[in-house]
Parts: sequence; structure tokens; C-alpha cells
Amino acid sequence: MNHEIRTRREADRDLPLLLWRFPKPLRAIASSPHGGGLGMRRWAMNAQVPASYARRDPDHHLGKLGVSLGLPGRGIGMLTAADVRAFSTAYDGDVSVTATVGLGHALLAAAPYDPRPVAMVGTINLLAVIPERLSDAALVNAVATATEAKTQALRDLGLDATGTATDALCLLCPDEGRPHDFGGPRSMWGARLARAVHASVLATRR
Repeated sequence: MNHEIRTRREADRDLPLLLWRFPKPLRAIASSPHGGGLGMRRWAMNAQVPASYARRDPDHHLGKLGVSLGLPGRGIGMLTAADVRAFSTAYDGDVSVTATVGLGHALLAAAPYDPRPVAMVGTINLLAVIPERLSDAALVNAVATATEAKTQALRDLGLDATGTATDALCLLCPDEGRPHDFGGPRSMWGARLARAVHASVLATRR
């Protein structure tokens, strides 16, 4: 899926973003601050912010940014302090995954409790496109598959981490056709998704 790199003026500096405009609305499952959840979406963006970013209203922030770009309807908005121009896209079959990776605050998901504030700017953002429809259950399954593949990539990079506290994932597929019922790592589309996620995360760190 084609993307654009756009620049906007914000916080007294020029900041880039990755933007995808879908030819027609796609089914999405996303953990993004804006447009997260399950539903039909018409666009997606991955907006770079300063490392000092401290806003607590990212949904509102991204919504206004979408309006300023003239984006129609409901979309998906992700934030990262990583350089979005250093993205990597990997393909496996007809599955594509685009990753931006910031690992300044990598952590283990099941780490002991730490009362210190969570760093909000170290983020792994993934946008995946699967060319055939998945059922709701298969989309949830595919989220787990993509997360497992991301963690495998971090292990292969030699990191004792499962991700960061603010990772975001967006999976997209068409709304037409008979849905596939499985998205696990040994299903047809889940396996391809896993390999593309793994490759895209590894490629951003080379």
C-alpha cells in the first residue's frame, strides 16, 4: 500500500509523518491512540513527535491533525518519537508490514512493578495490510501473532525486551469476501504476517 511522507509545523519545528490513504474503507483492528478498536477506516497516519512530547490528549491531537490534512471520515493515528522517515516495509506473499522502531525505553511486559512514570516516547509502531478478509476472531488472533513476531525480532536483535510501554499496532484487511477464520502463526495469513513483522522490525535496526 502506497504511503506519503508529509511535514507539518508543530511545536516550533517541522515534523514528518507517514500517511496512508485507502482507495476504499478497510476493516481495521488497532491499538492506536486515535481510531483504535475494530471498525472501518479510511486512512492511517504515523506522526513523529518530539522526545519531550507530554500531551495527555493524543486522540484529540491526532484528530485535529487529520482535519488539518483534509482527511475524510474515520482514520487511525499513531505517535512516535522515532524518525518516521527511517521506516521499513517488509513483504511476505501479499502481506505488507511497515514499521517504525524506537527502542530507547524497551522493557519486559511482565517486569516487576515500577512506580516511576512510564516513558511515552519509545515506541514500535506497526501497520500491516492483509489482502483478504479476516473474521473478527481471526483479527484478534492476528494481533497476538504480530506481537509474538515483534518480540521474536527483538530477541534476535539481542534485546532482553518484549517491546515498549506505548507500542501501537494496526492490522487492515478488506471488508469483502468470505472471511478467514484463523490468524495464528500457522494459518496462511498469520504465518505471512508474522514473517513480515519480523523482517520489518529487524530491517529498521540495520
